Amino acid sequence: MRLNGKVAMITGGANGIGRQVSEVFAKEGAKVAICDLADEEGKKVAQQISDTNGETRFFKVNVSNREAVNETVEEIEGQLGPIDILINNAGITRDAKLLNMTEEEWDQVIDVNLKGVFNCTQAVARGMVERESGTIVNASSVVALYGNYGQTNYAASKAGLIAMTKVWARELGPSNVTVNAVAPGFIQTQMMEGVPEKVIEKIENQTPLDRLGEPKEVAKVYLFLASDEASFVNGCVVNVDGGLVV
Repeated sequence: MRLNGKVAMITGGANGIGRQVSEVFAKEGAKVAICDLADEEGKKVAQQISDTNGETRFFKVNVSNREAVNETVEEIEGQLGPIDILINNAGITRDAKLLNMTEEEWDQVIDVNLKGVFNCTQAVARGMVERESGTIVNASSVVALYGNYGQTNYAASKAGLIAMTKVWARELGPSNVTVNAVAPGFIQTQMMEGVPEKVIEKIENQTPLDRLGEPKEVAKVYLFLASDEASFVNGCVVNVDGGLVV
């Protein structure tokens, strides 16, 4: 029970990697706050986890809405206690080539993937600094490191998360708050469902392990970074990509 008694706020926790993180954290003893816009799915997942692995609750929130984030953090801490762990996992894609990308597509991705992380971290970090204890993990991506065709907005947002991670590691470290990032490769989630089979095969061929990753494989890295086992890990970016970027 590596997270026994700790309160974890997980954004984008209703589906994909976020759902796996929610399940793994609950199994390890954490009180889990699943934060997502997917109301029906989020409530269902929270109930399923609570029935088998302990206290988990769903909070509907748009992370790009600063006021809503602040209110949600207050609700979580009022119901579950001070937040010990923040997993900034919420993210969206709106893919298009540079010359075809609309301003709306750019703004939507930046608002959720970058501004949303800023909103959540600022709201939670204040309490962590006061208590001189806390762990923050940001979901970046391998596309932040090598780019990806048709993902100007997504790659920019994920690269920005790496920069913010390193800044916050310096700023919050003296208060015993660690900040790290995880950079998944291509993982078998809903985001990959619309990708053509030929593209999937190409990705697998470029990956030394010759396959896509599983959400649980990423969730276990989150678990390590959120646990006391990683107490001296700060400002790092951990690739979980099967060797795609080496």
